[in-house]
Amino acid sequence: MSDTAVKPPHYLDELNEIQRQAAMAIKGPVLVVAGPGSGKTRVLTYRIAHIIEQGAAPWEVLALTFTNKAAREMKERIEKVVGKRAGNIWAGTFHSLFARILRVEAPHIGYPSNFTIYDSDDTKSLIGQIIREMNLDKTVYQANAIKNRISSAKSSLITPKLYERNESLLAEDKGAKMPLVSKIYAKYVSRCKKAGAMDFDDLLFRLFELFQNHPEVVKKYRQKFKYVLVDEFQDTNTLQYAIVKKLVMYPNSPRNICVVGDDAQSIYAFRGATIQNILDYEKDFADFGIQTFKLEQNYRSTENIVAAANAVISHNRRQIQKKIWSDKGEGEKIRIIHEMDDTQEGKRVADTILELKSRHHLKNEDIAILYRTNAQSRIFEEYLRRFNLAYRVYGGLSFYQRKEVKDLIAYLRLVVNPNDEEAFRRVINYPKRGIGATSVGKVIALAGQQGIPLFEALKHVAFPNRTRHAADGFIDIIEQARAKMDKADAYELADTIAKRSGLLDFLRKDTSIEGMGRLENFQALLDGIKSFVEEDTVIDTETLPDKSLATYLQNIALLTDFDSNEAKNDTDVITLMSVHAAKGLEFQAVFVVGLEEKLFPSWMSMDTMEGMDEERRLFYVAITRAERFLTLSYANTRYRYGKMTMNEPSRFLSEVPAESIESTSHSRRSAGHEYDRVERQRAKVSGITPRQRSRGTARFAAPKVDPSTFKPSPIDMIEVGVRVMHLKFGEGRVTKLDGGSDNRIASIHFSDLAQPDKRIMLRFAKLQVLE
Repeated sequence: MSDTAVKPPHYLDELNEIQRQAAMAIKGPVLVVAGPGSGKTRVLTYRIAHIIEQGAAPWEVLALTFTNKAAREMKERIEKVVGKRAGNIWAGTFHSLFARILRVEAPHIGYPSNFTIYDSDDTKSLIGQIIREMNLDKTVYQANAIKNRISSAKSSLITPKLYERNESLLAEDKGAKMPLVSKIYAKYVSRCKKAGAMDFDDLLFRLFELFQNHPEVVKKYRQKFKYVLVDEFQDTNTLQYAIVKKLVMYPNSPRNICVVGDDAQSIYAFRGATIQNILDYEKDFADFGIQTFKLEQNYRSTENIVAAANAVISHNRRQIQKKIWSDKGEGEKIRIIHEMDDTQEGKRVADTILELKSRHHLKNEDIAILYRTNAQSRIFEEYLRRFNLAYRVYGGLSFYQRKEVKDLIAYLRLVVNPNDEEAFRRVINYPKRGIGATSVGKVIALAGQQGIPLFEALKHVAFPNRTRHAADGFIDIIEQARAKMDKADAYELADTIAKRSGLLDFLRKDTSIEGMGRLENFQALLDGIKSFVEEDTVIDTETLPDKSLATYLQNIALLTDFDSNEAKNDTDVITLMSVHAAKGLEFQAVFVVGLEEKLFPSWMSMDTMEGMDEERRLFYVAITRAERFLTLSYANTRYRYGKMTMNEPSRFLSEVPAESIESTSHSRRSAGHEYDRVERQRAKVSGITPRQRSRGTARFAAPKVDPSTFKPSPIDMIEVGVRVMHLKFGEGRVTKLDGGSDNRIASIHFSDLAQPDKRIMLRFAKLQVLE
């Protein structure tokens, strides 16, 4: 096999020169630094196709992605070049492919092949149970916080024993008044193993353990996977990179590994991702002839947007140097919307959307509103509804997280793995069958005494006759389904359980609108299982299509949020989502809203340079989602945690080049107030002051004081001629007072408003006297 050819194969014709070089360099370690919109998926796709066309077997290729959607699209594109052989490529998420290996190899590390995969709720539930058993204060030992501590430890390859010896971690726990986290961690790991369950982190953690302690197993997969490719490498954590190294870094290895990513889009540190992986990759493989290719042409965005992205990211310290460029023309200037409060911001964004749709004939699906936190969606939803604009909020409750869906799935999990403790607790008395909390307590006590699973203990507890009958009925439901597992497919078992468990009848009895919605969700789950069974899917030449219940449960456990959202039918909708969720997407028009200090960048990330660098990368990701139209907005005030706060504009706004900006601001600070950073930078470049630019437009004064310290003066201090401050309208002078004592009305002149004269009832005014 050769890295190069005199004339590239015809299927590489649609690649540009640097893309083609990256696709054809299939020997040894390769780093592809792919800027936003630079065609990285295309490079990955054709690189794999080229590997196969050069003689490799499809199942010798391991392609690791971060979403099932990316893996599916990759296979579809490869199929156009190599045909049906593409179906045999090992392409999927880290978790799904590693779970697949563990299904075969788990007995080596003391787990059953039919292990359960615990989701986030299962993990929190089990940790909560352990906290109660240890008689700890649950207001201090919060299950979610401990879950995150355990997840972080696993991602850093820290076992419970290592945790107990780690002085730094123990000191952190002590400082958080949770000195027993290490004990909870050890109990949690023990309970998971006893239940034959792995959480999401375990799918990586246990695979590393398997490869570390069983040389014959890792050798098997080294021989199998002759080519390893990793997409979105900047989003990998320490553990993921460690597993990849296990597969490719060993004596006499050809090191045929290609990683693709962009350090400037590393935004998942809160999930354990580390930018160091991509920054250090070249050094790690420096002795093995590493080749680096930089994809710098942006095919997505216009020149103004690309220039803004380059200027913003240049403020970060450590990065792989590159210069993104576009030949799509200068395009529209970037709009800045500056409003008095978040309500006005929401209205102005909705107005601008209507303008874009009217002037440029955009569809709803061409438009996205991106924010730093999900809580910001509310005001934009309100105005989109008022303007009758269809929208969808991503990041809400996933279909598979709804109670009625999780209830049936818990039954199905128990059929596959009767040792599943969390599933057992969820459904033992749901729908109610007469096995109450006291009876369940007896089951737990017996299980603890004899060291047996809860389901097994249920068979032996000495219950009163009525309870015994209910328990035996429950046991019969599960065991009869288990007896059919070898012959029945996933749908047959699920349909039987839905009926015999009583869940279907229970939901049918609720005829309210909400109840009917729950029944529809329940039925949709059954329909999805039916579709899974009837779909003709071939995994690879080594594995026949598997329609078992165990495989179905694994598939849905590994769905990502965006994979779940794909199932929705309404497509012509405006997208509202957090910037984190928008990674990998693109829209003709993008609104990045709430650009204020302590909001974006987040106050939680402003204490360290590393945190600020990541916030800037997040802003970089946000603006590079836009193809043609980019609008940035911020407000002087907004309510947060029930209090009105005054906001400084985000520092990121001042980093956008003035020459790329078109003003659409409807509010400016008065001449007596300090100019914000955005205005100062623009004034330096253009020589035009903010006051000159704002002539002819509506203008509002900004608050002069911090709303948190603003103290209204007593009404009897308000007299004609005094200067006053109003939180919304700013500084003004009282020109007249009229009305009775209970309904006194002040006429006030606010010189910085487009309509400066206001009449305000004093008992509602909240005015602060300034002199």
